[in-house]
Amino acid sequence: MGKSSVVYECNNCGSQSAKWAGQCSECGKWNTLTESVQMRSEKGKVRSGGMVAKLQKLDEIETSAVTRRQTGIGELDRVLGGGIVPGEVILMIGEPGIGKSTILTQLALKMGKVAYICGEESPGQVKIRVGRLQGTRGRTQGSAPTVVDLQMLAETDVDMIIASIDKLDLDLVIIDSVQTLYSSELPGLAGSISQIRECTARLINYAKSHNVPVILVGHVTKDGEMAGPKVLEHMVDAVLELTGDRYYDLRLLRTQKNRFGATDEVGVFQMVESGLIEVANPSKFFLAEREEGAIGSSICVIMEGTRPVLIEVQALVVESELPVPRRVSQGVDVRRVMILLGVLQKYARLPIGNKDVFIKVTGGLNVKEPAIDLAICLAVASSTLGKALPKNSVAVGEVGLLGEIRSVSWGEKRVKEASKLGYTKIFSRESNKRVSEIVKGL
Repeated sequence: MGKSSVVYECNNCGSQSAKWAGQCSECGKWNTLTESVQMRSEKGKVRSGGMVAKLQKLDEIETSAVTRRQTGIGELDRVLGGGIVPGEVILMIGEPGIGKSTILTQLALKMGKVAYICGEESPGQVKIRVGRLQGTRGRTQGSAPTVVDLQMLAETDVDMIIASIDKLDLDLVIIDSVQTLYSSELPGLAGSISQIRECTARLINYAKSHNVPVILVGHVTKDGEMAGPKVLEHMVDAVLELTGDRYYDLRLLRTQKNRFGATDEVGVFQMVESGLIEVANPSKFFLAEREEGAIGSSICVIMEGTRPVLIEVQALVVESELPVPRRVSQGVDVRRVMILLGVLQKYARLPIGNKDVFIKVTGGLNVKEPAIDLAICLAVASSTLGKALPKNSVAVGEVGLLGEIRSVSWGEKRVKEASKLGYTKIFSRESNKRVSEIVKGL
């Protein structure tokens, strides 16, 4: 007979300790250790009962079972690496209200026979969302809503869920959300470390044994990180993150982990009344409302995964009424902006030391790559001098502390995308060696 022991598990990283402590020794978080009961088998007892598993040779393994299936959502297929792999377990995370349930409902309407496990909503609420998505699309196209084989189950007991779908021939299982699941065989409430870990393990076993893909919806903390144990990310095959500003209609789908594809692809969506629609050409989307010949505006080519995207950088330089001038930025790190302003003041001789400088990346994007440096510098110079940048010009380059322009990765791909949209004047390392040369030519 197994014996039970009390251990303390960290809610952040899942590490265990024999005694309680205010701070986790593994991740350093405070007040995250909670008490749980762990079952251990008797010493020397062989749990496998003496059975031996069969090994497989490499040439005996069939790969036909791992053929990807298209989801019908092109941006989602791009992020996953070409489609969903049978038996794949995907964890989708994102802030509340960002659109996780919406995109999964749209996926359920395209994937054939789907089981939607309603842990946070009632089946009636999901049906209202389905009707909204189908009804709006039907009115737009002038056709009746599509009939789909979508089955819903309002249950949070993981054992009952698996028993209910075990005999069904399903194409996809959606769990919304994993934090609501529990097993009556384990102590603790739903959402605890032991419950999340064990429920996920049982769903993974179902997915692999039945060759059915499973998508788990996960919560995030107030810091924007995934809620639950860190081991959950290691257990699943892919981790997708849906991000965006709730005040903008732009949504970005990124991969934090993907065992069956790359992790540098990004899917771009726009939130509308009929749900999330794909943005096939993000550059046109971001530049749709740009004013040609505007002072303080520059165009930059950034890389979202392997896709080049043109965005607008705006700058406003005004006289300051404060003893310490303000440096405010939206969409780019303000510390980087302050460094670039110092470079412009020293090497380009721009009189911005006593002026307020405001920087904004339009469209709600948050850009971290250094290729945006030159565009920020030229936007600030344009606003300071009161002169617009040359028509059909883009800026691509990193700016060093000595005022030099440095090359960035995927240079040819960026230039090709800019030329495709009619931008022929390229400011980069190939055209100018220093940022002061471009500023003097304005």
